[in-house]
Amino acid sequence: MKLIDLHCDTIDKLMDYPKSNLYRNNFSIDIQKLQKANSLAQVFALYFDLDNHRNNPFNRFENMADKFFEQLELNKETIALARNYDEILENEKNNKISAILSIEEGGAVNGKLENLHKVYEKGVRLITLTWNYENEIGYPHSQIGYEATKLKPFGVEAVEAMNELGMLVDVSHLNDGGFYHVAEISKKPFIASHSNARSVTDVTRNLTDDMIKVLANSGGVTGLNFCKFFLGDMYVSKVEDIVNHIKHIANIGGIDVVAMGSDFDGIPNGLEMENISQMDKLQNALLKGGFKEDEIEKMMYKNALRVIKDVL
Repeated sequence: MKLIDLHCDTIDKLMDYPKSNLYRNNFSIDIQKLQKANSLAQVFALYFDLDNHRNNPFNRFENMADKFFEQLELNKETIALARNYDEILENEKNNKISAILSIEEGGAVNGKLENLHKVYEKGVRLITLTWNYENEIGYPHSQIGYEATKLKPFGVEAVEAMNELGMLVDVSHLNDGGFYHVAEISKKPFIASHSNARSVTDVTRNLTDDMIKVLANSGGVTGLNFCKFFLGDMYVSKVEDIVNHIKHIANIGGIDVVAMGSDFDGIPNGLEMENISQMDKLQNALLKGGFKEDEIEKMMYKNALRVIKDVL
């Protein structure tokens, strides 16, 4: 069964360990593991802590993008950049995994539309509007007192520009008010690349039932996050808990809103699925949980591919 994973932080790991290689490493994601998982496409997030890079966040983006493209060049026989649906199909025809470039911190563009256009030209096709800090776009889920606050004026400009360019707007980490503002103004489907169900695990990083419905009605998806703190068990990330979140989300928003967003290499240890190559554990658990194979295929890659086709 094919796989599209909407979020990982492997490039950050490669930055921390410069002698490591995307082809084979000790992280949760490398090319060999992706091949074993039958990955059609992997979204690689350029994540950074904005508080450590507020003086020049765009420079941090450029440095991480250089690492990403360096690794693609080193491994060009097995993986290639994909900027749209057609390039994913072309890469598949050439027996290559598609690497989709994203930014997990909208502050990287430093509140400038010209920088948004620059990252697009660089190949970025998805931006997580905030991480855990306020930026020029809006407010994070974790900022108490701003739960209902809408996007800032530049946030509105950014979403409209992303719609026009053909970029996925990602609301994972965004505050509730920001989520609903995106839903109000976005003319294209938007996504939560790595968020679960708040009714199952009551943390603000997860989506409420109403958010799941709104997201589904937009034609978007939420990628299931494998982090134990967002699943329900603070000691281990269990496949059973992932299935429980999927069942709830599918019941609220339908099968078509469910996708994968592992957050591999950005989450703490304690994973029943230790790396991307073990996705068969989740697929088997979903079969045992009563899902049909065609439904699982939708969750594993078809729903994400549909949104990519619709937006990029």
